[in-house]
Amino acid sequence: MTDLLAKGAAWLADQRRRHLSRTVTYVRGLDSVDLPAMVGRSTFEQVDEYGVLQRTEADDFLISPADLVLDGRQVLPEAGDRIRETTDDGCTRTYEIVALGTEPPWRWSDPHRTTLRIHTKLIGTEA
Repeated sequence: MTDLLAKGAAWLADQRRRHLSRTVTYVRGLDSVDLPAMVGRSTFEQVDEYGVLQRTEADDFLISPADLVLDGRQVLPEAGDRIRETTDDGCTRTYEIVALGTEPPWRWSDPHRTTLRIHTKLIGTEA
């Protein structure tokens, strides 16, 4: 029997990829790939050693795992990889993939593993 929720999640991921994404460049060392990504944001909270609540925000990129192909093979994101995004005004922003608090640098965005949510920090801007 067909899993209707998995089928629906795949359809939604495809619609998001087609209609709500922009092209970014994923970079690891000398390898790179242009792929569609939806931009998001995550907030992380962690209590420090003094009992003070620290709140950190990350710029997220949501991508299809099938699109993340480097050097001919499908890979998963790694801390230290970079994502370059060129805005409509021609500005290029570079983001580094990071782990924040106790959160890993990426996670599955849904239980059916149709979308990767990659956490990043802005590290540079070029005009």
